[in-house]
Amino acid sequence: MPDILYILLTALVALAIGVYIGRSLLQKVYKQQEEDARQRAKSIIREAELNADSLKKDRILEAKEKYLKMKSDFDEDTNKKKTIIIQNENKVKQREQLANKQIEQAKRLEAELQKEKDGLNAQLDKEKEHLSIQQEQLKKRKEEVETKHNEIVGQLERIAGLTASEAREQLVEALKSEAQTQASSHIKDIVAGAKLTATKEAKKIVIETIQRTAAEHAIENCVSVFNIESDDIKGKIIGREGRNIRALEAATGVEIIVDDTPEAIIISGFDPVRREIARLSLHRLVADGRIHPARIEEVVAKTRKNIDEEIVEIGERTAIDLGIHGLHPELIKMVGRMRFRSSYGQNLLQHSREVANLCATMAAELGLNVKHAKRAGLLHDIGKVTPDEPELPHAIIGMELAKKYKEHPDVCNAIGAHHDEVEMTAMVSPLVQACDAISGSRPGARREIMESYIKRLKELEETAISFEGVNQCYAIQAGRELRVMVDADNVSDEKASQLSYDISQKIEKEMQYPGQIKITVIREMRAISYAK
Repeated sequence: MPDILYILLTALVALAIGVYIGRSLLQKVYKQQEEDARQRAKSIIREAELNADSLKKDRILEAKEKYLKMKSDFDEDTNKKKTIIIQNENKVKQREQLANKQIEQAKRLEAELQKEKDGLNAQLDKEKEHLSIQQEQLKKRKEEVETKHNEIVGQLERIAGLTASEAREQLVEALKSEAQTQASSHIKDIVAGAKLTATKEAKKIVIETIQRTAAEHAIENCVSVFNIESDDIKGKIIGREGRNIRALEAATGVEIIVDDTPEAIIISGFDPVRREIARLSLHRLVADGRIHPARIEEVVAKTRKNIDEEIVEIGERTAIDLGIHGLHPELIKMVGRMRFRSSYGQNLLQHSREVANLCATMAAELGLNVKHAKRAGLLHDIGKVTPDEPELPHAIIGMELAKKYKEHPDVCNAIGAHHDEVEMTAMVSPLVQACDAISGSRPGARREIMESYIKRLKELEETAISFEGVNQCYAIQAGRELRVMVDADNVSDEKASQLSYDISQKIEKEMQYPGQIKITVIREMRAISYAK
């Protein structure tokens, strides 16, 4: 038992000693670790301070460089502005010096003009005084002349047995008849001489122009034909109870004629644009195969939009082909619409292009403005394609449209005067009128209705019959020549020449016709006697 206690005490003492020793060792270790940590912290702080100093120096250097660069840029910009300001100041000073010189010169001129004005006023006063003296002398002289004239007239009246007014009337009548005869003869000689010199040159210019501007002609009518592959398609186009064809006619504004004509459908309408829209719409519908009222309206709307775009494209292409620039977009659109219009069966766009080329050629030959002539030739019939179509001649409508879209006054006058609706004031106006007649009078260019053709011939004959001394007249060569038979007893040779001129003037003023009309007055003297 005592041994066990001894062992326990020894173990407890040993344990206490061990705990003490361990604790002492741990404290030493902790102190050593703390000292190491402090050393590392100090070294880190020293490194951070060194890095901070170097970074601070770098930033300061960068800031100084940036400042120096900005300062140099600012100084350079300031110097440039100063230089510009100095230059502007020098210019202003020079202008001020020049203005001062001009003001001084103007003052000198004003002083000189004032001196001249004073001298002229003085001279004018002297001339007025001299003129008043002369007027008084002339007045006295006039009174003396009137007195002597009255005395002489009284003596002549007593000698002749006639008053002055009666003698004057007889003298005027005698001189009038003599002057009229001489004037007719003189006019005939002048016209013959002018024809000898002018006709040859004019024919040369016109023939060369026509040869250089030869164009093909195509007669258009009011009917278009749409060809189909088989007659079975006609039933689809007509539709149930005719609803498809009614929808198509309502949408396009034309008449669709489906008859026994094999593999063809006739599209009838006076407006070529509508006929073209109907033809293209039918082509698309037949190609698609779906034909019903809703589809018809959709296709017609798309086709109409495409035609509008094509009209603008045709107008632009025409202007480019003719070398005409600066046309207003509305005028370009109207030029494109000419492609789908016709005049007496002649395509209006082809006619206008031809007139433009003819005008340009003639203007070049005569030394006139070629651009104005070509522009007026293209636009001369623009009044025929206006949408609203008011009750005015197409020449006047075209002239107003040209004025509205800022065309040159010479071009506007040529458009308005090509049918003598207004007076010709521009040099190119007669050219447009002549070229319009040339283009319209070519063989095959135009087609007239028989009734209007016969009516024009009757009007020609009635116009000539209305003159005094005309017995008979005949319109021949399709209205190109008018032969007038006159009474030889009442119409002399001189009067026959005057009569042909008067008839031609009346026809020009009162009638419209293509080309020109030749008036031939025939005076035949027949001497008849009988042997009994």
